[in-house]
Amino acid sequence: MTSKTVSVPNITCGHCVMTIEREVAELQGVSSVKAEHATKKVTVSWDPDATQWDAIESLMKEINYAPAE
Repeated sequence: MTSKTVSVPNITCGHCVMTIEREVAELQGVSSVKAEHATKKVTVSWDPDATQWDAIESLMKEINYAPAE
């Protein structure tokens, strides 16, 4: 399992948190997603044999919650 925490500046409310957690959790290989409104951070754990970080990051951009560079 691989885990990564990223800053997502445009998390502004609980709805943002729910959207990120729901959408990212649907990706194959993702075992957990924790988004936090107060810190504007998202932590994702996934199986690198099933998916790559690029796919997770791409989905986050697609749903308008791009990780900060």
